[in-house]
Amino acid sequence: MRKTVRSLTDAVADVVAEAMSTALPPQVRDRDPLIRRSDHADYQANVALSVAKTIGRPAREIGALIADRLAAANEPVIASSSVSGPGFVNITVPDEVIWRHIAGRLGDDRLGIGMPLASARIVVDYSSPNIAKQMHVGHLRTTVIGDALARVLSFLGADVIRQNHLGDWGTQFGMLIQYIDEHPRQRWHHGEFADDPDATIGALDAVYRRARAAFDADSAFADRARARVVALQAGDPDTLRVWSDLVAESQRAFQSLYDRLGVLLDPADCAGESTYNDQLEAVVAELTDAGILVRSEGALCVFDPDVTGPDGAPTPLIVRKADGGYGYAATDLATIRHRIRNLRATAILYVVDARQARHFEMVFATARRAGWLDDTVEAVHIPFGTVLGPDGTPFKTRSGATVPLTDLLDSAVERARSVVADKDSELDAATLEAVAEAAGIGAVKYADLSGARVKDYVFDVDRMVALKGDTGVYLQYAHARIRSILRNAAPADLRTPVDPTVPLYRTERALVLLLDDFAHVLGETARTYEPHRLAGYLFTLARTYTEFYENCPVLKAPDPALRANRLALCRLTGDTLARGLNLLGIAAPERL
Repeated sequence: MRKTVRSLTDAVADVVAEAMSTALPPQVRDRDPLIRRSDHADYQANVALSVAKTIGRPAREIGALIADRLAAANEPVIASSSVSGPGFVNITVPDEVIWRHIAGRLGDDRLGIGMPLASARIVVDYSSPNIAKQMHVGHLRTTVIGDALARVLSFLGADVIRQNHLGDWGTQFGMLIQYIDEHPRQRWHHGEFADDPDATIGALDAVYRRARAAFDADSAFADRARARVVALQAGDPDTLRVWSDLVAESQRAFQSLYDRLGVLLDPADCAGESTYNDQLEAVVAELTDAGILVRSEGALCVFDPDVTGPDGAPTPLIVRKADGGYGYAATDLATIRHRIRNLRATAILYVVDARQARHFEMVFATARRAGWLDDTVEAVHIPFGTVLGPDGTPFKTRSGATVPLTDLLDSAVERARSVVADKDSELDAATLEAVAEAAGIGAVKYADLSGARVKDYVFDVDRMVALKGDTGVYLQYAHARIRSILRNAAPADLRTPVDPTVPLYRTERALVLLLDDFAHVLGETARTYEPHRLAGYLFTLARTYTEFYENCPVLKAPDPALRANRLALCRLTGDTLARGLNLLGIAAPERL
């Protein structure tokens, strides 16, 4: 059963807006009521302060007019209204309305959350590893942030098209394929490693490094590698066969890592650079016909007067190089053109690190000048900061190499295993491994998502897996504790419907009003493309539940109706935590 349950905040806002329509002058009647949570009541309306200057009357006097109209209207959602301070309208909601709200949300498999993005078709471009190279710490943020955004947008009703723009084309493949051809004893197929994707991609990565070393040191090999690039681009069957094997083996390894991370990406979402090869000439032709391309030093470029370098001169976007080859700018232009024309996207999100901001600025500007990107489509670069090591510099190994992502996950799971075993020594081996994996992976993802994405953060495993503080493990533990309470409850108490006549205690009220914010938080997360808003809400929810549990006995509540109501409140909190964690791509184990 699915039904949208209107939030208490929205219900109060509607009633205040109705009071404003008769209590205030026409020129301000349609203003936002500015409903906020209050320390002195359930909510406060701040609109009186925002319109006082326009009306030319004291804000407190305006607030009194609204409060009086609310009292006279006898609306079911308003128990009382009063004015405080400079003109805040304090509003309290009846206990009965709050309990019925709980019952309504529990009666819906989506917790009463609507689908406001049902008309949107959103492409989310994220992860984008390079073929024949291991995914490293640099791929963590794009993968985790992009997946969380795809989940939230989809839950709110958007038709989300996930796109994994693999780096599967370019001169490096001529180098790699030529090296493999000249060194046929290299092992890099999965069948040679007992079907271990990590070993396969590690071997490919090593082959790539050897090929690069040969390319840099041996000019004759470099010439042969360049000739191999020409063969690849011309469709030589033997060269294409090796290239196809490289792509397949890499994708197998990537998918293994995505599955471990709990990321939604699958092979159907892969659309590498090679996907757009046959569209590049058409892109150049369209840009030429539109008078956008300019020849500069033999290359075809786009110059935008609004995009300049340090010297104030326009920065070129090189679409076709002087040697006739195409760079990734051409591919990105073909990509955005395809996503608008063929995928019919209403929004395109590029979850790519902040260093690419200038590149996307130029690509978007060019797409607008070409007429592909107009006001009906939103193109957004979603930048993010860097993962740092303990020394505050970009996370590297001691030798200065990038850290494979699998190594980071292994370290987090190992540390989580120790923390979980100390917490519950009775877990059997299989359960311990499953819980440790969920806690370790969840800890890494939550650490990435809990801070503002544009900021750097330090990869600190001990802090990530702590049972206390703002960590993924803390949230998982809070959820598991709620499930434990529900498991220990009498079946009859769980079946008893919510009794709206039971009075609400202070900590119960605080918890319900916070639960009511879930839909708004999801909406803000989707609007700003900032998953940390949802992460922060879940942490506050877990803390607020702890305060409720410490002050309001649940299983030992003295009255059956009170006990049933508190169990309902536990259920809704547990379901909200589980749903929120799932939208962040984090598992919510029943036991921890």
